[in-house]
Amino acid sequence: MLDNKLKQQLSSYLQLLQQPVVFTLDTGDSANGTKVRDFLNEVVALSPKLSIAEGQLKRQPSFTVDAKGAAPSGITFAGIPLGHEFESFVLALLQVSGHAPKISAKVRQQIEAIDQDLHFETFASLSCHNCPDVVQALDIMSLLNPHITHTMIEGGMFQDEAEANNIMAVPTVFLNGKEWHNGRATLEQLVNKAQGKAAVAAVDNDVSDQTYDVLIIGGGPAAGSAAVYAGRKGLSTAVVADHMGGQPLETVGIENLIGTDYIEGEQLMQNIQAQMTKYNVTLIDGQTVTGLTAGSPVQVSLKGDTILKGRTVIIATGAHWRNVNVPGEAEFRNKGVAYCPHCDGPLYKGKNVAVIGGGNSGVEAAIDLAGIAKHVSVLEFVPKISADAVLVSKAQSLANVDLITNAQTTAITGDGRVTGMTYTDRATGDSKSLAVDGVFVQIGLVPNTDWLAECVDMNKHGEIVVDEKGATSMANVFAAGDCTNSTYKQIIISMGSGATAALGAFDALAREVTVKA
Repeated sequence: MLDNKLKQQLSSYLQLLQQPVVFTLDTGDSANGTKVRDFLNEVVALSPKLSIAEGQLKRQPSFTVDAKGAAPSGITFAGIPLGHEFESFVLALLQVSGHAPKISAKVRQQIEAIDQDLHFETFASLSCHNCPDVVQALDIMSLLNPHITHTMIEGGMFQDEAEANNIMAVPTVFLNGKEWHNGRATLEQLVNKAQGKAAVAAVDNDVSDQTYDVLIIGGGPAAGSAAVYAGRKGLSTAVVADHMGGQPLETVGIENLIGTDYIEGEQLMQNIQAQMTKYNVTLIDGQTVTGLTAGSPVQVSLKGDTILKGRTVIIATGAHWRNVNVPGEAEFRNKGVAYCPHCDGPLYKGKNVAVIGGGNSGVEAAIDLAGIAKHVSVLEFVPKISADAVLVSKAQSLANVDLITNAQTTAITGDGRVTGMTYTDRATGDSKSLAVDGVFVQIGLVPNTDWLAECVDMNKHGEIVVDEKGATSMANVFAAGDCTNSTYKQIIISMGSGATAALGAFDALAREVTVKA
């Protein structure tokens, strides 16, 4: 179950264990229980400080992670924490064994002050890049406060329970048996929400008091590229974002990045973030930007009334998936309507699904889902599938994928969750229906610029208009990536425009100094 590379990585981490850890295991009598036992046996064989005890738990198969002879940590894994959740498992091991979580004293005090019983259960999938942040945050809360417990539930292994709770998107968190949270969140946001406060991460005073040479808004490739270029110029640089990663986190494999034959989206953004750290870029994550005020410095407003300041600002907020805007889409969002096949795909194992959109994203989604779902139908509005020929050829070679052209989606239907959809055959005018359990929308992008109101000039599509240096209509404000009027929306183009904007900001700062001199 653990390949040699993973065993080597885990062995090196296990050498850091400070005290013995025991897994209390309840396998039940299923084949999945045997798989979980095999997984733990392989882990335990790597360190004399690990052991397995038998017990009775709420779910089978599941196991707890506790320091030997100590009070329960409150941390439980229902399923096998591999894939993206392997990091959650390793961190839980290290923290239970005695390593203090790397969090601020303020957040730790907030967690320890909670005096009510909070029992969290997170439904996750092993391919979800949003899930680990939530799982790890709730594990930390459980470890630090005896009133709190947390169970990570692997949706693919506990598919029946996920269906019974109408869970069609991850991460979904239940608190004391009731649905409580959906989607990505930081530890600070979850702690605030658990305390009944607004789910806003705090910003340290030393961050908000500083005026940065370059303040970058966004967390994708354009923002990362701008940050690296600005940092290399010796400029004080900060990136503010809700999370670091952007659209590449929704891309399994990238094969058109020049000089790199293949890289996964998550790995690419981890590499970029590592470069940002190398050049002393400050990352202010878990934030929502709400406004921009011209001046010297330019002011950036955050949700929660915090103000950040930059002598120059680069907007690199990217774009989000366009809605199909038909009856049922909003009603069944996270109940069968989804936008990320990599995150939510495992919940549709053995089911019939549809993908709306025949471009590269739609066909890539269909190919990805074909290995999980029973059948995948791709619906394209125009008479021809517009994805690259190599992708179309791959999709056509899959027996459980249908490519349907001239299809105008008219409604998504269901009862509590998606059960079907209807579309019009634009060639004949006939109305047709599909019985599906899930609909993945992949019909293009909308720039994330609503928060700008009329601060800068934008075109009719809501894209920020920039010049050859990435400058906008507001003094000392630049923009880059998919939120701009760039003709093509590609990772490599976003990176280039991020570098351009950073150089434009550097040039503006250099000229400002010259004038003052």
